[in-house]
Amino acid sequence: MDTAHPTVPRHAVGATPLVQIADLTIRYGKTEAVRGISFDIPRGAIFGFIGPNGAGKTSTIKVLATLLRPHAGMVRVCGCDVAVRANEVRRKIGYMPDFFGVYDDLTAEEYLHFFAAAYHIPSMKRRGLISDVLALTDLTAKARAPVDGLSRGMKQRLGIARLLLHDPELLLLDEPANGLDPRARIEMRELLKELQSLGKTILISSHILHELAQFCSHIGILEQGSIVASGPLAEIYRTLALDRAIHVGIADPSAPWLEKIRAIPGVAGVEELPDRLVIRLREGELAPEDLLGAILATGARVRMFQPDAVDMETAFMKLTEGKTA
Repeated sequence: MDTAHPTVPRHAVGATPLVQIADLTIRYGKTEAVRGISFDIPRGAIFGFIGPNGAGKTSTIKVLATLLRPHAGMVRVCGCDVAVRANEVRRKIGYMPDFFGVYDDLTAEEYLHFFAAAYHIPSMKRRGLISDVLALTDLTAKARAPVDGLSRGMKQRLGIARLLLHDPELLLLDEPANGLDPRARIEMRELLKELQSLGKTILISSHILHELAQFCSHIGILEQGSIVASGPLAEIYRTLALDRAIHVGIADPSAPWLEKIRAIPGVAGVEELPDRLVIRLREGELAPEDLLGAILATGARVRMFQPDAVDMETAFMKLTEGKTA
């Protein structure tokens, strides 16, 4: 298992953020749904947008998708102001809401042909392009299947295939894992990792916090219309001083290895279980890969080394108060 935090691709580090939001305010009548929030999303990041229902996540995403005009503040995508250059922004984004319409009387392939035409993709390029996005989303075998016969997970992947037709730089996914079974959620997670490796920047809102921790490089936590935390995941964990659990199997877990492991700087505690040790690290003081090196340096023989993802649910509960706008 990967021992490091999810990160932005190295080539994107230091580049101008793909998304820039400053003092964004959104109102519905007298209700202020979003209250002067500010955050950036770096190029190549997977940004987890977290918050309770009514916190303002969907409203913010709709502004980025040019479906809602902000009442105040600045929002830029790829340097384009969404309120001034909406048409340019739309060519650079792909937006999938929580519930999106599919045309049940079409096959998956026909559905994609329809949207390829809507994106003004030349007809001679469509067949190859559609073949590519079906392959990327693992839907090639379902190309001629009626859309209404697809599972919820397959429909979600078809929605992402649609987003990719015009090769957008930013994907806006509002609760894409909502209603999916565990296998479909795993497939969705792996697809998002693959899209990041292809250079896409992704904003994803979700309530499944444990899974977000496994692939998001950055998060923004929204409560009552205000940002309570945003930035690289590793930095937020360090600020909160959260511990990370590492499951370690050692050939001979008796002394002196146990005392030597407890003495490693950054180790907060060691729990002895019948088949393994559970070592808790102070996040920010010792990386899992450095712990492995320190254990091996003691002369211990390691049979198993499995870091847990840091508990994003704990971070969320520490930072929020359970309020909505």
